[in-house]
Amino acid sequence: MAIYRLTEQLAFPSPELAEPAGLLAVGGDLSPHRLLLAYSLGIFPWFNEGEPPLWWCPDPRCVLLPAELKVSRSLSKLLRRNSFHVTSNRSFAQVIDNCAALREANGGTWITDEMRAAYCRLHEFGYAHSVEAWLDGALVGGLYGVSLGRCFFGESMFFRVANASKVAFVTLVRHLREQGFTLVDCQLPSAHLASFGARSLPRSEFLQRLVDGGVTPGRPVAGLFTVNL
Repeated sequence: MAIYRLTEQLAFPSPELAEPAGLLAVGGDLSPHRLLLAYSLGIFPWFNEGEPPLWWCPDPRCVLLPAELKVSRSLSKLLRRNSFHVTSNRSFAQVIDNCAALREANGGTWITDEMRAAYCRLHEFGYAHSVEAWLDGALVGGLYGVSLGRCFFGESMFFRVANASKVAFVTLVRHLREQGFTLVDCQLPSAHLASFGARSLPRSEFLQRLVDGGVTPGRPVAGLFTVNL
C-alpha cells in the first residue's frame, strides 16, 4: 500500500488505507487543527527526532472500554489507602517532560520538543489533559492524552515511584466511566495494558466506536473531560 505525502492542505487519506503496520501518511505539521483532525479520524503522530511527522492508524487497535477496567486486588488496596494525591490538569508541562525524560533515559523518545510544544498548545485549547500522582508534594507519576467527544486518546505515562502511574491511570478511567466516556485509546497493545482489561479491536470497529462515542470524523469537538479529580 502507498504511504501518502501530506501537503499544506488540511486533509488526510482514509485511515482504512494505512499499511498493515498502521503507517498512513508522512509530512504535514503539528498544528492544533491538523492534530484534532487526525484524532477525529483515529490517526495519531509518532516519529523520531529528525524525521518528518509520521501518521498512524494501526490494525488492530488496542483500546480499553471503561466498563471493562480490571484492577488487581493489591492495587485496589493501594487505592483505598489514598497513598497518592491524584489531580488533573495541574502540571501538564511537567507530566509531558517526565514522560519524555523517562523514555530518553531508556534509549530515545518520540516526545520531541516539537511534539511537546504541539500538545501543550492542545492543552491550552482544552483538548489535551494530564493526570498527576503526587506523594509528599512531589510529582511522582502521571499521564497525558487527548479528549474528544466521549473518547480519551492516551499518549504516554511515567512513574518515579512504584505504582504511581497505575494509580493515576485507574483514577482517570474510573472518572471517565462516571462521566459517560465509552473508550480509552491505548494505540498499541502491551501486557501492562492488558492487565487492566485493554484488548485489540479491528480498525473498522475502532473507527465505528469513535463515531458511537460522539467523535465526528473531520469535525472534532471539545472533550467532556472537564471535572477536576
